[in-house]
Amino acid sequence: MGTVYKRGNIYWIRYRKDNKNFFESSKSKKKTVAESMLRKREGRIEEGLDPGVGYDKTTYEMLRQNLIDDYLNPKKPKNIERLNASLKHLDSYFKGLKINRVTTSKVKAYRTFRLEEGACNGTINRELAALKRMFNIGWEDELIGKNNIPHIGMLEEGYPRQGYFEHDEYIALLKNLPVDIRPIITFAYHSGWRKNEIVNLTWDKINLKDRIINLRPQDTKNRNARLLYMDDEIYNMIRLQSIKRYKDCPYVFHRNGQPIKDFRGAWKKACKDAGLSGKLFHDFRRTAVRNLTRSGVQEAVAMQFTGHKTRSVFDRYNITNEDDLKSAAEKQAKYLKNAVVTKSVTISQNADNGKEKEQAQVINISK
Repeated sequence: MGTVYKRGNIYWIRYRKDNKNFFESSKSKKKTVAESMLRKREGRIEEGLDPGVGYDKTTYEMLRQNLIDDYLNPKKPKNIERLNASLKHLDSYFKGLKINRVTTSKVKAYRTFRLEEGACNGTINRELAALKRMFNIGWEDELIGKNNIPHIGMLEEGYPRQGYFEHDEYIALLKNLPVDIRPIITFAYHSGWRKNEIVNLTWDKINLKDRIINLRPQDTKNRNARLLYMDDEIYNMIRLQSIKRYKDCPYVFHRNGQPIKDFRGAWKKACKDAGLSGKLFHDFRRTAVRNLTRSGVQEAVAMQFTGHKTRSVFDRYNITNEDDLKSAAEKQAKYLKNAVVTKSVTISQNADNGKEKEQAQVINISK
Protein backbone atom coordinates (compact mmCIF):
# COMPACT_ATOMS: atom_id res chain seq x y z
CA MET A 1 0.00 0.00 0.00
CA GLY A 2 2.70 2.49 0.89
CA THR A 3 6.37 3.27 0.64
CA VAL A 4 9.09 5.04 2.59
CA TYR A 5 11.32 7.51 0.80
CA LYS A 6 13.76 10.31 1.58
CA ARG A 7 13.59 14.06 1.01
CA GLY A 8 16.89 15.57 1.90
CA ASN A 9 17.76 14.15 5.32
CA ILE A 10 14.12 13.48 6.36
CA TYR A 11 12.16 10.31 5.65
CA TRP A 12 8.66 10.58 4.24
CA ILE A 13 5.88 8.06 3.72
CA ARG A 14 3.35 7.56 0.94
CA TYR A 15 0.15 5.54 1.32
CA ARG A 16 -3.13 5.20 -0.57
CA LYS A 17 -6.77 5.39 0.48
CA ASP A 18 -9.81 5.46 -1.79
CA ASN A 19 -7.46 5.44 -4.80
CA LYS A 20 -5.76 8.62 -3.60
CA ASN A 21 -2.10 9.13 -2.64
CA PHE A 22 -1.25 10.67 0.73
CA PHE A 23 2.22 12.03 1.59
CA GLU A 24 3.40 12.69 5.14
CA SER A 25 6.71 13.62 6.74
CA SER A 26 7.99 11.45 9.58
CA LYS A 27 10.01 14.47 10.81
CA SER A 28 12.85 12.08 11.49
CA LYS A 29 16.17 11.13 9.92
CA LYS A 30 15.60 7.50 10.97
CA LYS A 31 14.01 5.16 8.47
CA THR A 32 12.62 2.94 11.24
CA VAL A 33 10.52 5.87 12.55
CA ALA A 34 9.00 6.38 9.10
CA GLU A 35 8.32 2.66 8.71
CA SER A 36 6.57 2.58 12.08
CA MET A 37 4.42 5.57 11.11
CA LEU A 38 3.51 3.91 7.80
CA ARG A 39 2.38 0.74 9.59
CA LYS A 40 0.13 2.81 11.87
CA ARG A 41 -1.43 4.65 8.95
CA GLU A 42 -2.03 1.41 7.07
CA GLY A 43 -3.54 -0.10 10.21
CA ARG A 44 -6.03 2.75 10.45
CA ILE A 45 -6.96 2.39 6.80
CA GLU A 46 -7.60 -1.35 7.26
CA GLU A 47 -9.97 -0.48 10.12
CA GLY A 48 -11.81 2.00 7.93
CA LEU A 49 -10.59 5.03 9.90
CA ASP A 50 -9.04 8.34 8.91
CA PRO A 51 -5.29 7.72 8.55
CA GLY A 52 -4.41 11.42 8.88
CA VAL A 53 -4.95 11.59 12.66
CA GLY A 54 -2.28 9.61 14.42
CA TYR A 55 -3.12 7.63 17.55
CA ASP A 56 -0.08 9.17 19.18
CA LYS A 57 -1.99 12.49 19.35
CA THR A 58 -4.85 11.06 21.42
CA THR A 59 -4.45 11.64 25.15
CA TYR A 60 -6.00 10.16 28.27
CA GLU A 61 -7.71 13.49 28.93
CA MET A 62 -9.47 13.36 25.53
CA LEU A 63 -10.95 9.94 26.23
CA ARG A 64 -11.78 10.97 29.79
CA GLN A 65 -13.84 13.95 28.63
CA ASN A 66 -15.75 11.80 26.13
CA LEU A 67 -16.62 9.39 28.93
CA ILE A 68 -17.91 12.21 31.14
CA ASP A 69 -20.01 13.54 28.25
CA ASP A 70 -21.50 10.07 27.82
CA TYR A 71 -22.42 9.93 31.53
CA LEU A 72 -24.02 13.37 31.42
CA ASN A 73 -26.27 12.42 28.50
CA PRO A 74 -29.83 12.95 29.87
CA LYS A 75 -31.15 10.14 27.69
CA LYS A 76 -28.84 7.65 29.43
CA PRO A 77 -28.74 8.57 33.15
CA LYS A 78 -25.84 7.02 35.03
CA ASN A 79 -24.23 7.32 38.44
CA ILE A 80 -21.92 10.30 37.91
CA GLU A 81 -20.84 10.25 41.57
CA ARG A 82 -19.45 6.74 41.21
CA LEU A 83 -17.69 7.76 37.98
CA ASN A 84 -16.08 10.77 39.68
CA ALA A 85 -14.82 8.54 42.49
CA SER A 86 -13.26 6.18 39.92
CA LEU A 87 -11.76 9.00 37.85
CA LYS A 88 -10.09 10.44 40.93
CA HIS A 89 -7.87 7.36 41.16
CA LEU A 90 -7.47 6.85 37.41
CA ASP A 91 -6.36 10.46 37.00
CA SER A 92 -3.62 10.10 39.60
CA TYR A 93 -2.06 7.29 37.53
CA PHE A 94 -2.82 8.01 33.86
CA LYS A 95 -3.12 11.81 33.73
CA GLY A 96 -0.91 13.41 31.06
CA LEU A 97 -0.25 10.16 29.16
CA LYS A 98 -0.66 9.69 25.45
CA ILE A 99 -3.18 6.92 25.03
CA ASN A 100 -0.75 4.67 23.15
CA ARG A 101 1.24 4.47 26.41
CA VAL A 102 -1.72 3.04 28.29
CA THR A 103 -0.85 -0.55 27.49
CA THR A 104 -1.97 -3.87 28.96
CA SER A 105 1.12 -3.97 31.19
CA LYS A 106 0.39 -0.41 32.35
CA VAL A 107 -3.16 -1.41 33.31
CA LYS A 108 -1.85 -4.42 35.23
CA ALA A 109 0.58 -2.14 37.04
CA TYR A 110 -2.30 0.17 37.99
CA ARG A 111 -4.27 -2.77 39.34
CA THR A 112 -1.33 -3.84 41.50
CA PHE A 113 -0.81 -0.25 42.66
CA ARG A 114 -4.42 0.05 43.83
CA LEU A 115 -4.26 -3.31 45.63
CA GLU A 116 -1.16 -2.16 47.49
CA GLU A 117 -3.06 1.00 48.47
CA GLY A 118 -5.63 -1.22 50.17
CA ALA A 119 -8.52 -0.80 47.73
CA CYS A 120 -10.93 -3.74 47.61
CA ASN A 121 -11.41 -5.77 44.43
CA GLY A 122 -14.91 -4.43 43.79
CA THR A 123 -13.74 -0.81 43.93
CA ILE A 124 -10.83 -1.50 41.57
CA ASN A 125 -13.16 -3.29 39.15
CA ARG A 126 -15.43 -0.22 39.02
CA GLU A 127 -12.39 1.88 38.12
CA LEU A 128 -11.23 -0.58 35.47
CA ALA A 129 -14.75 -0.68 34.03
CA ALA A 130 -14.64 3.11 33.65
CA LEU A 131 -11.27 2.85 31.90
CA LYS A 132 -12.58 0.14 29.57
CA ARG A 133 -15.63 2.22 28.70
CA MET A 134 -13.30 5.16 28.06
CA PHE A 135 -11.40 3.17 25.42
CA ASN A 136 -14.57 1.81 23.79
CA ILE A 137 -16.01 5.30 23.37
CA GLY A 138 -12.65 6.45 21.98
CA TRP A 139 -12.80 3.70 19.36
CA GLU A 140 -16.41 4.59 18.49
CA ASP A 141 -15.33 8.22 18.03
CA GLU A 142 -12.36 7.14 15.86
CA LEU A 143 -9.82 8.56 18.29
CA ILE A 144 -8.08 5.20 18.63
CA GLY A 145 -7.95 1.95 16.72
CA LYS A 146 -9.20 -1.42 17.88
CA ASN A 147 -5.65 -2.70 18.20
CA ASN A 148 -4.84 0.14 20.60
CA ILE A 149 -7.35 -0.99 23.21
CA PRO A 150 -5.46 -2.79 25.98
CA HIS A 151 -6.73 -5.93 27.64
CA ILE A 152 -8.33 -4.84 30.92
CA GLY A 153 -8.73 -7.88 33.15
CA MET A 154 -11.01 -7.73 36.17
CA LEU A 155 -10.27 -8.99 39.65
CA GLU A 156 -12.31 -11.73 41.28
CA GLU A 157 -14.83 -10.22 43.67
CA GLY A 158 -16.03 -11.71 46.93
CA TYR A 159 -19.54 -12.66 47.89
CA PRO A 160 -22.27 -10.02 47.46
CA ARG A 161 -22.63 -7.55 50.32
CA GLN A 162 -25.13 -8.59 53.03
CA GLY A 163 -25.65 -5.23 54.80
CA TYR A 164 -29.10 -3.99 55.84
CA PHE A 165 -30.72 -1.85 58.55
CA GLU A 166 -32.80 -3.07 61.45
CA HIS A 167 -35.53 -0.59 62.41
CA ASP A 168 -33.74 0.62 65.56
CA GLU A 169 -30.56 1.21 63.51
CA TYR A 170 -32.53 3.27 61.00
CA ILE A 171 -33.98 5.42 63.81
CA ALA A 172 -30.53 5.90 65.39
CA LEU A 173 -29.05 6.99 62.05
CA LEU A 174 -31.95 9.34 61.38
CA LYS A 175 -31.41 11.17 64.68
CA ASN A 176 -27.74 11.85 63.87
CA LEU A 177 -28.22 13.18 60.33
CA PRO A 178 -28.70 16.83 59.30
CA VAL A 179 -32.34 17.89 58.95
CA ASP A 180 -32.18 18.28 55.15
CA ILE A 181 -30.87 14.70 54.70
CA ARG A 182 -33.43 12.94 56.91
CA PRO A 183 -36.27 12.97 54.34
CA ILE A 184 -33.99 11.22 51.82
CA ILE A 185 -33.20 8.50 54.36
CA THR A 186 -36.88 8.07 55.25
CA PHE A 187 -37.76 7.67 51.58
CA ALA A 188 -34.93 5.16 51.03
CA TYR A 189 -35.90 3.07 54.06
CA HIS A 190 -39.52 2.74 52.93
CA SER A 191 -39.07 2.52 49.15
CA GLY A 192 -35.75 0.76 48.52
CA TRP A 193 -35.09 3.10 45.60
CA ARG A 194 -31.60 3.87 44.37
CA LYS A 195 -29.89 7.00 45.65
CA ASN A 196 -29.86 8.75 42.25
CA GLU A 197 -33.56 8.04 41.76
CA ILE A 198 -34.31 9.69 45.11
CA VAL A 199 -32.08 12.78 45.03
CA ASN A 200 -33.15 13.52 41.44
CA LEU A 201 -36.87 13.15 42.19
CA THR A 202 -38.80 16.20 40.95
CA TRP A 203 -42.26 17.51 41.74
CA ASP A 204 -43.67 16.67 38.31
CA LYS A 205 -43.44 12.97 39.32
CA ILE A 206 -45.52 13.51 42.50
CA ASN A 207 -49.30 13.10 42.69
CA LEU A 208 -50.28 13.96 46.26
CA LYS A 209 -54.00 13.64 45.56
CA ASP A 210 -53.74 9.99 44.53
CA ARG A 211 -50.68 9.37 46.75
CA ILE A 212 -48.52 8.02 43.91
CA ILE A 213 -45.06 8.73 42.52
CA ASN A 214 -44.44 7.92 38.88
CA LEU A 215 -40.96 7.43 37.39
CA ARG A 216 -40.53 7.40 33.63
CA PRO A 217 -38.23 4.83 31.93
CA GLN A 218 -35.54 7.50 31.40
CA ASP A 219 -35.55 8.22 35.16
CA THR A 220 -34.56 4.68 36.22
CA LYS A 221 -31.37 2.69 35.91
CA ASN A 222 -32.95 -0.31 34.17
CA ARG A 223 -35.18 1.83 31.87
CA ASN A 224 -38.38 0.45 33.39
CA ALA A 225 -41.16 2.84 34.40
CA ARG A 226 -42.16 2.53 38.06
CA LEU A 227 -45.16 3.48 40.15
CA LEU A 228 -44.91 3.88 43.93
CA TYR A 229 -47.92 4.17 46.21
CA MET A 230 -46.99 6.36 49.19
CA ASP A 231 -47.55 4.85 52.62
CA ASP A 232 -48.47 7.19 55.47
CA GLU A 233 -44.88 7.99 56.47
CA ILE A 234 -43.72 8.79 52.94
CA TYR A 235 -46.92 10.72 52.23
CA ASN A 236 -46.61 12.89 55.35
CA MET A 237 -42.93 13.48 54.68
CA ILE A 238 -43.60 14.53 51.06
CA ARG A 239 -46.32 16.92 52.25
CA LEU A 240 -43.83 18.56 54.62
CA GLN A 241 -41.35 18.85 51.74
CA SER A 242 -44.04 20.57 49.66
CA ILE A 243 -44.44 23.17 52.41
CA LYS A 244 -40.69 23.84 52.33
CA ARG A 245 -40.63 23.90 48.53
CA TYR A 246 -38.70 26.71 46.81
CA LYS A 247 -40.46 28.37 43.89
CA ASP A 248 -37.70 27.86 41.32
CA CYS A 249 -36.45 24.50 42.66
CA PRO A 250 -37.92 21.42 40.89
CA TYR A 251 -36.38 18.93 43.34
CA VAL A 252 -38.38 17.30 46.14
CA PHE A 253 -35.25 16.99 48.28
CA HIS A 254 -33.03 20.06 48.39
CA ARG A 255 -30.72 22.15 50.53
CA ASN A 256 -31.92 25.77 50.58
CA GLY A 257 -33.32 25.39 47.08
CA GLN A 258 -30.23 23.64 45.68
CA PRO A 259 -30.14 19.94 44.69
CA ILE A 260 -28.49 17.55 47.15
CA LYS A 261 -25.92 15.47 45.30
CA ASP A 262 -23.28 14.45 47.80
CA PHE A 263 -23.65 13.96 51.55
CA ARG A 264 -20.95 11.36 52.20
CA GLY A 265 -19.36 13.45 54.94
CA ALA A 266 -22.63 13.80 56.85
CA TRP A 267 -23.35 10.09 56.30
CA LYS A 268 -20.01 8.94 57.71
CA LYS A 269 -20.32 11.18 60.76
CA ALA A 270 -23.90 10.05 61.47
CA CYS A 271 -22.95 6.37 61.14
CA LYS A 272 -20.03 6.88 63.50
CA ASP A 273 -22.13 8.74 66.08
CA ALA A 274 -24.86 6.08 65.88
CA GLY A 275 -22.35 3.23 66.20
CA LEU A 276 -23.12 1.89 62.72
CA SER A 277 -19.69 1.65 61.13
CA GLY A 278 -19.52 0.07 57.68
CA LYS A 279 -23.08 0.91 56.65
CA LEU A 280 -23.77 2.06 53.09
CA PHE A 281 -26.69 4.00 51.65
CA HIS A 282 -27.29 1.11 49.25
CA ASP A 283 -28.03 -1.10 52.29
CA PHE A 284 -31.49 0.52 52.36
CA ARG A 285 -32.22 -1.30 49.11
CA ARG A 286 -31.60 -4.67 50.73
CA THR A 287 -33.52 -3.49 53.80
CA ALA A 288 -36.65 -2.67 51.80
CA VAL A 289 -36.57 -6.02 49.97
CA ARG A 290 -36.22 -7.83 53.29
CA ASN A 291 -39.03 -5.89 54.96
CA LEU A 292 -41.40 -6.33 52.01
CA THR A 293 -40.99 -10.10 51.78
CA ARG A 294 -41.28 -10.57 55.55
CA SER A 295 -44.45 -8.52 55.67
CA GLY A 296 -46.10 -10.97 53.28
CA VAL A 297 -45.83 -8.99 50.01
CA GLN A 298 -45.62 -11.25 46.98
CA GLU A 299 -42.12 -11.27 45.53
CA ALA A 300 -43.29 -10.23 42.05
CA VAL A 301 -44.97 -7.16 43.55
CA ALA A 302 -41.94 -6.43 45.77
CA MET A 303 -39.68 -6.46 42.68
CA GLN A 304 -41.90 -3.85 41.01
CA PHE A 305 -41.95 -1.82 44.23
CA THR A 306 -38.15 -1.56 44.50
CA GLY A 307 -37.41 -1.60 40.76
CA HIS A 308 -35.54 -4.91 40.52
CA LYS A 309 -35.56 -6.17 36.95
CA THR A 310 -34.14 -9.68 37.44
CA ARG A 311 -35.07 -12.34 39.96
CA SER A 312 -31.44 -13.29 40.60
CA VAL A 313 -30.53 -9.80 41.85
CA PHE A 314 -33.73 -9.61 43.91
CA ASP A 315 -32.92 -12.93 45.59
CA ARG A 316 -29.43 -11.67 46.38
CA TYR A 317 -30.92 -8.64 48.14
CA ASN A 318 -33.42 -10.75 50.10
CA ILE A 319 -31.18 -11.12 53.16
CA THR A 320 -31.84 -13.75 55.84
CA ASN A 321 -30.43 -13.46 59.38
CA GLU A 322 -30.46 -15.59 62.55
CA ASP A 323 -33.79 -14.15 63.72
CA ASP A 324 -35.39 -15.16 60.43
CA LEU A 325 -34.04 -18.70 60.79
CA LYS A 326 -35.23 -18.87 64.40
CA SER A 327 -38.69 -17.66 63.36
CA ALA A 328 -38.77 -20.29 60.60
CA ALA A 329 -37.84 -23.04 63.07
CA GLU A 330 -40.54 -21.90 65.51
CA LYS A 331 -43.18 -21.81 62.75
CA GLN A 332 -42.19 -25.31 61.64
CA ALA A 333 -42.30 -26.64 65.21
CA LYS A 334 -45.76 -25.11 65.67
CA TYR A 335 -46.95 -26.68 62.41
CA LEU A 336 -45.59 -30.11 63.30
CA LYS A 337 -47.10 -29.93 66.79
CA ASN A 338 -50.52 -29.15 65.34
CA ALA A 339 -50.09 -31.96 62.84
CA VAL A 340 -49.33 -34.47 65.65
CA VAL A 341 -52.35 -33.32 67.68
CA THR A 342 -54.63 -33.57 64.65
CA LYS A 343 -53.36 -37.05 63.84
CA SER A 344 -53.85 -38.24 67.46
CA VAL A 345 -57.41 -36.96 67.53
CA THR A 346 -58.15 -38.71 64.22
CA ILE A 347 -56.72 -42.02 65.46
CA SER A 348 -58.67 -41.74 68.72
CA GLN A 349 -61.88 -41.02 66.85
CA ASN A 350 -61.31 -43.98 64.56
CA ALA A 351 -60.66 -46.21 67.57
CA ASP A 352 -63.85 -45.06 69.29
CA ASN A 353 -65.82 -45.67 66.10
CA GLY A 354 -64.43 -49.18 65.97
CA LYS A 355 -65.54 -49.91 69.54
CA GLU A 356 -69.02 -48.59 68.77
CA LYS A 357 -69.22 -50.92 65.79
CA GLU A 358 -68.14 -53.89 67.92
CA GLN A 359 -70.75 -53.06 70.58
CA ALA A 360 -73.39 -52.78 67.88
CA GLN A 361 -72.47 -56.24 66.55
CA VAL A 362 -72.68 -57.77 70.06
CA ILE A 363 -76.13 -56.24 70.54
CA ASN A 364 -77.28 -57.63 67.21
CA ILE A 365 -76.01 -61.15 68.08
CA SER A 366 -77.69 -61.10 71.48
CA LYS A 367 -80.91 -60.09 69.83
